[in-house]
Amino acid sequence: MSEISEEVREAIGRHPFFAGLDPAFVREAAVGAEPRTFGPGTLVAREGTPAETFVLVVAGKIALEVGAPDRPTLTVQTIGPGEVLGWSWLLPPHRWRFDARAVKETHVLALRGDRLRPALAAHPAWGFEFLRRFVPVLAERLENTRVQLVDLHAR
Repeated sequence: MSEISEEVREAIGRHPFFAGLDPAFVREAAVGAEPRTFGPGTLVAREGTPAETFVLVVAGKIALEVGAPDRPTLTVQTIGPGEVLGWSWLLPPHRWRFDARAVKETHVLALRGDRLRPALAAHPAWGFEFLRRFVPVLAERLENTRVQLVDLHAR
C-alpha cells in the first residue's frame, strides 16, 4: 500500500464505526477510499444522483435535507464527527435518497460502495457485523424523520 493509503486505512480503523472490526475488512474497505473536504454550504450528496460512497465524517457537520416542491427544505438531522453518511450505496438502485449539505468545513473519508458490497457479501461475518452497526444508524434516521414530519404537521 502507498503511504497515503496507509494513512487512510489507519484513519478508517480509528473511526468509531470501524473501530474493532476485523483488520482484513478495514484493509479491504480502505482500497480506493479517499479523504474529501467540503466547504460550508457545499452539497455532499444530491437526492436522485448515483450513490457510490459510504462517508465517514471525521470533522465538521453535515445537514441531511429533504426537499419538496413549494415547500422549504427540511433538515431531518445534522451529523458530525464519528458518524456516517449514506446507505443508498448498499441497496439498488444506488441513488441518494436525500440531500446532504456541509454546514461548516467538513472533512470525510469516502469509501467506495463498489468495493464494500462484494467484500460484505463474500464474508458473512463482516457483513453481519457491518449491518449490526449500521441498522441503528438507519433507525435513528427514520426516527428523526418521523419527529420532523410530526413537528411539520403540528404547525
